[in-house]
Amino acid sequence: MFPFLSSFNHQITRLNILGLIFNRNSSENDQEKTAGSDELLCRFVVDGSGNNIGETIAFDKDIVIIKAGARFLGVPLKHIEDQETTILVKGLIDYQKAYELGEKWRSAALEKND
Repeated sequence: MFPFLSSFNHQITRLNILGLIFNRNSSENDQEKTAGSDELLCRFVVDGSGNNIGETIAFDKDIVIIKAGARFLGVPLKHIEDQETTILVKGLIDYQKAYELGEKWRSAALEKND
C-alpha cells in the first residue's frame, strides 16, 4: 500500500542489527576491562620494591583480589601491571583500603556459598 514503508522498515532492521553488533562488541570490551584475565590469576604479586605481597585469586569487577597470608586485599585493576612472571602493583598501596575491599569480597563470597 505504501511502498516507502517497506524501504523504511528495511533500514530500521539494518540499524537494529548494527546496533546489536556494536553493543555486543562494546560489552565484550567492557567485560575484558573489568573482569581482567584468567592469565592474571594464581600469580605472585609484588610491590615496586619487589617485596612479595601475596597471590592473585579472583576478580571483583575492576578489583583484583590478592590472598596475602590470612588476609584478602583488593587492588584496583588499573594499579596492576602484568610482568612476565609476577604482577606488579604500581604506586603506593593503601593497605587499609585494600583490606576493606578484600574483606568486602570475602564476605560476599561466603554469603554466595551459603
